[in-house]
Amino acid sequence: MIINIVSYICIGVGIVFWFWGTFPLIGDRSVLFKLHSLSVADTLGSMSIIVGLLLKIPQEWPLLIFALISLAIWNTVLGYVLAYCSSSGGKNE
Repeated sequence: MIINIVSYICIGVGIVFWFWGTFPLIGDRSVLFKLHSLSVADTLGSMSIIVGLLLKIPQEWPLLIFALISLAIWNTVLGYVLAYCSSSGGKNE
């Protein structure tokens, strides 16, 4: 019973992070700031949802742990690629 409640709280927090990450998109900041805030909130939200699912269906732990690791690696690498592309945009190489 308590695990179900914690699971639903994790899933709810993940959904809140998803929506929270979309609010900076309507601001006046730079595109890179918008992408950064969106990707961080999306990553945290997705990880929170996966943790909630891990509590809800523990028999699928290998797949869910793989999803957590993949999210962490993918979003970290994507952040570095975006930063590299934005920093070398105006330089002559």
